Amino acid sequence: MDVPKSTTPMTPTRTALIVEDEAEIAELVKFHLAREGVDAVIAKNGKKALELAKKSPPDLMVLDLMLPDLGGLEVCRRVRSDDALKSIPIVMLTAKGSESDIVTGIEMGADDYVTKPFSPKVLMARLQNAMRRRLESRSEPATGPVVRLGGLLTIDHERHEVTSDGEAVNLTITEFEMLAMLAKRPGFVRTRDQIIAGVHGPLTVLSQRTIDVHITAIRKKLGAAGIAIETVRGVGYRFSDAS
Repeated sequence: MDVPKSTTPMTPTRTALIVEDEAEIAELVKFHLAREGVDAVIAKNGKKALELAKKSPPDLMVLDLMLPDLGGLEVCRRVRSDDALKSIPIVMLTAKGSESDIVTGIEMGADDYVTKPFSPKVLMARLQNAMRRRLESRSEPATGPVVRLGGLLTIDHERHEVTSDGEAVNLTITEFEMLAMLAKRPGFVRTRDQIIAGVHGPLTVLSQRTIDVHITAIRKKLGAAGIAIETVRGVGYRFSDAS
């Protein structure tokens, strides 16, 4: 008797690129990703990472900063400036854990920042969250664009795109979600902790300074429309309710 073929579509395999020159750490991250059903490859230096990413863009990049040839910050910069790669979520995993290091990483375009030594459980939660947000950005149902400031700023949820004064704005996934979260309820104040929980998940521990850096980066990228994001001193941020 013939067995009927399944008509259920297979779930695409998620992929990750681990950029790490310490073999033990790279293999540890790869092992835990494999347990979550993520197919990961390892690049031991920045140049190889860019080569692999261009050949087959991954769903996630786990990026060390201290690499033997091309530093992690430069890798991040090149990924963010490449139209074919710029939407890849980048989670920096590094021993450089000072506030200035974290600020620099976020300003360069990292979606998240995890310091060594790390808890594998916490790291996996952060990596899963980064991949989840990317998948959601691809499959979000149409909700229609949100337009504020007399049409100067447009946030298109369906296409996951932002335009300012008619020009496309290149936001990271994290930056887009922060902007969309604030714009969803104009005039409604969000605390920094609410923004962290809403974008990264309730179990994520980030300094509030990290949120400030993201907001500064968003305002800079929006240009004149950056005034739509208002600071509420001592509380957090809100999106202007001016039409």
